[in-house]
Amino acid sequence: MLVKDVMVRDVIIVSPFATIREALSLMKRHSLKSLVVDKTNEHDAYGLITYTNIIKTIIAENGDIDLINVYDICAKPAISVGQSLALKHVASLMAQNKVKRVLVLDDNSLVGIVCMDDLIEQLLKNIE
Repeated sequence: MLVKDVMVRDVIIVSPFATIREALSLMKRHSLKSLVVDKTNEHDAYGLITYTNIIKTIIAENGDIDLINVYDICAKPAISVGQSLALKHVASLMAQNKVKRVLVLDDNSLVGIVCMDDLIEQLLKNIE
């Protein structure tokens, strides 16, 4: 099975210059635990902001959700894979790097995202 068979294609993107409040609002509105951070230009890399990034900065370090931008705390560049990669390689990459999400790119253009939940869901389908 390949990445393109399980990836989520409808990805919510946030501006790197958005405040953490704006990012949290998007996460809440779409019931997500992460957002893709947009590139600042065509040759830039995508980033990823998660609840973990936000908790570390806002709660643990007493940051202000209205003063801190997404760009300041996101993981950038985000780990990415191609859509024709086998899922076993994606699972290995995620485990080695201790990440739960990887972006799916086609020639540096975002086409989807794969989360650990997507891999587990596929595994459970194969068990039944």
